[in-house]
Amino acid sequence: MSRVAKMPVNLPQGVSATIGTEAVTVKGAKGSLSLKLKGGIKVVQHDGHLAVEAAGAVEGLIAIAGATRAHLANMVTGVTKGYEKKLDLVGVGYRAAVAGKSLNLTLGFSHAINYPIPEGITIETPSQTEILVKGIDRQRVGQIAAEIRGFRPPEPYKGKGVKYNDEKISLKEAKKK
Repeated sequence: MSRVAKMPVNLPQGVSATIGTEAVTVKGAKGSLSLKLKGGIKVVQHDGHLAVEAAGAVEGLIAIAGATRAHLANMVTGVTKGYEKKLDLVGVGYRAAVAGKSLNLTLGFSHAINYPIPEGITIETPSQTEILVKGIDRQRVGQIAAEIRGFRPPEPYKGKGVKYNDEKISLKEAKKK
């Protein structure tokens, strides 16, 4: 059994888990998330925590058990605290604003980019050069942040573009005369 899969997932106060034959649903204060289970993986609930078990010692199944445990832990954290990604806009005239259910980006192109905000995701702009992507599903928050960053990734000479808050851009030296 994988080392990750052996560790139990603790369920804090106010979080409940419903275990079905094909899926596990975790409900908390911020919402509910569901995870489909692969064949051969079993989730068992004991007093206040979840345990993941693999049906056999098949190498691929052991890895899937560890991944399932990690997904369950992320779901519990998501329904209690939530996840957040912060993006920064670097460049003259680069701006972001939320208007209704879309994010309006001005990134130096000849046209503005209107990105529709998906259900279950909250996008805020505390300032014109900051974007906060919030939600309960870690994978979706990261995917939405990556899609926004993909409109104008940071370029290596001046560092202009959309970057993660904690991302370090290593700048290249300009061409010498």
